[in-house]
Amino acid sequence: MQKTILNETHRALGAKMVDFGGWDMPIHYGSQIDEHHQVRQDAGMFDVSHMTVVDLRGARVRDFLRHLLANSVDKLKKPGKALYTCMLNPRGGVIDDLIVYYLSEAFFRLVVNAATREKDLAWIREQAEAFEVEVVEREDYAMVAVQGPNARAKVIGLLRDEDQAAIGKLGRFAAASAELADGGVELFIARTGYTGEDGFEVVVPQANAVALWNALLEAGVKPAGLGARDTLRLEAGMNLYGQDMDDDVSPYEAALAWTVVLDEGRDFVGREVLEQQKAGGAPRQMIGLVMDDKGVLRHGQKVLTAHGEGEILSGTFSPTLGKAIAFARVPSGDIPLGAGGDVRVDIRGREVPVRVVRFPFVREGQVQEGVLA
Repeated sequence: MQKTILNETHRALGAKMVDFGGWDMPIHYGSQIDEHHQVRQDAGMFDVSHMTVVDLRGARVRDFLRHLLANSVDKLKKPGKALYTCMLNPRGGVIDDLIVYYLSEAFFRLVVNAATREKDLAWIREQAEAFEVEVVEREDYAMVAVQGPNARAKVIGLLRDEDQAAIGKLGRFAAASAELADGGVELFIARTGYTGEDGFEVVVPQANAVALWNALLEAGVKPAGLGARDTLRLEAGMNLYGQDMDDDVSPYEAALAWTVVLDEGRDFVGREVLEQQKAGGAPRQMIGLVMDDKGVLRHGQKVLTAHGEGEILSGTFSPTLGKAIAFARVPSGDIPLGAGGDVRVDIRGREVPVRVVRFPFVREGQVQEGVLA
């Protein structure tokens, strides 16, 4: 099993470790619910070093990414700006979702998911050949996500005086380099995250990752595990690759239409299928559910609608709402919001009514309109 550079640090903090896609990762350090609330109310940090940083260099790297990605990198005009996007196969299915950073015309950076690392790298390298783009996996980096309403201030407080103002002004979905005040270690700091809270994702040389983690700990940032990361991201309406989408699901079927740009003259992989689905409709849709009855909505449960059967994708007990929430993929068709959609979930043979709601369920600590009955 693979281990991040912070593995022994997690164990010393009393973390319960689990196998996550072949990585030995902390699921919690005592209480998953406390860690969830810590991020919603203050600041928590996650070891996300299992994710993969990939650097792309070459004169034609922008052309390459125009071909590779469903979202348009032509939106990225200012160095440091970032974009969330899907990378598709020719069938329009999602190979992975990722973030791309524009650093210069000859240098872009990707951050891709852990469980799809080998598949992603093989696909990226295969597609890059025609564009003479160099693809470098940055195994020398670790990554720590610091999330919550006080997260940015905690990170900024560890930086050199001359970097604090610039990082403080960093816009959402933007990144910049900065140095730690103690020791001059260079960090790549992105104002991105996977929790629905403000914060940073910090790329740090592996040799300095433990020192950064410990400095954040001393600054009052508490560690959080994969359990809280999952409840936070689901409340925030964010997909988990492999559970909410995969190689056989298109962005339109994963509520990610907003990441697709069918701009003129750009022949990206999977475009033809997406054009057909946009014109004729995708066969399935993703909806958000809240269950007001007691119980938990879990992956794989059958969902019954007027248009046919679907299934729960991600489901959990929401610590912020105090209710079960879920994503479900169901046949396409008009389903009214609220309890009037006549949607039911089969829980051990009992058909339990659920409400259809818009997601995100929670954003920046606030329950979104219509989520609570």
